[in-house]
Amino acid sequence: MVQFKVFKKASPNGKLTIYMGRRDFVDHVSAVDPVDGVVVIDPSYLQGRRIFGQLVCSFRYGREEDEVMGLNFQKDLYLACEQIYPPKEDTEPTKLQERLIKKLGANSYAFTFKMPEQAPPSITIQPGRDDEGKPCGVEYYIKVYVGDNAEDRSHKRSTVQLNVRRIQFAPSKSGRQPTTIVRKDFLMSPGELELEVSLDKQLYYHNEKIAINATIRNHSNKTVKKIKAAVQQSVDICLFSGGQYRSNVASVETQEGCPVTPGSALQKVLYLTPTLSSNMDRRGIALDGHLKNIHTNLASSTLLANPENRDIFGMVISYTVKVKLYLGAMGGEVTAELPFVLMHPKPDMRALMRSDSQAQVEAFRSESMGASVDQD
Repeated sequence: MVQFKVFKKASPNGKLTIYMGRRDFVDHVSAVDPVDGVVVIDPSYLQGRRIFGQLVCSFRYGREEDEVMGLNFQKDLYLACEQIYPPKEDTEPTKLQERLIKKLGANSYAFTFKMPEQAPPSITIQPGRDDEGKPCGVEYYIKVYVGDNAEDRSHKRSTVQLNVRRIQFAPSKSGRQPTTIVRKDFLMSPGELELEVSLDKQLYYHNEKIAINATIRNHSNKTVKKIKAAVQQSVDICLFSGGQYRSNVASVETQEGCPVTPGSALQKVLYLTPTLSSNMDRRGIALDGHLKNIHTNLASSTLLANPENRDIFGMVISYTVKVKLYLGAMGGEVTAELPFVLMHPKPDMRALMRSDSQAQVEAFRSESMGASVDQD
């Protein structure tokens, strides 16, 4: 028996209830899925007032426990604000909204928010074990409330807030195979030490093994004693100038094939798999934004339509492979870096939406059919 799910959340006084068919909305780089759902209201509670809805992007860039002396490390950006009830005449519900309204009754009304193309993806910065309060990162939520006008201060008992996610999937086409050559000469040495590094592809999916091909050609009088490879995650906080943080999320160190003496060469393949499971205790690692009861992973690479046009509230995630040769205390090091993309594969959205639209509506028809409603 198939278990279907529709997301539901009610206000504390039970007078407003949100129903949504999904909480993940895809950023396709060139366009973003609209945020849609249905709200059911108790008309006797309104007494001439209206229902308003907002789509909010909340950016926390500092720990909540450090907010003293009036400091506030959270900024909320209101991306959209719409009147839901009384409904506007030009409001045209989607097929899923039409079916939900038909099932939920006459006191249900559709809402749709357009998410700006330049808004950042959902990201959570992993807190430390002793950290308290909300973690740093970017999150989105829908807020529906009762008021006389959109600027009215909402009351907690008659307000519903439901978190949603903005996510990105891997592009359909991968870029060129990453490769680089680093040559270093040394004082009092007639030749160079050459390090060539390449990856088998540019785009990797989460939990996929990365093959790092390293070739060392030693034309110098130095000796390579050790090789280290690491996957480095970079978090660029756009709000700050120079606010970039780097963390190694996977690494391997080897002396196999070493020492690489003057006049010799070595070709080696190193394997790394960056995963959250191996970084569970690492404070400051960026994760994909997560919702209740949804397991997450390392943050996906951020795709930007224009790298120069970054949202000030965003965090841009990127990954590089770093290979380092150790030449001993007197010889120093030789380092090569290669960028790559780490993301989830893009699902078949048409098939997914076709199956989900009907399944989500069927969830209301009968509990005996295995339907379920997730109450956040």
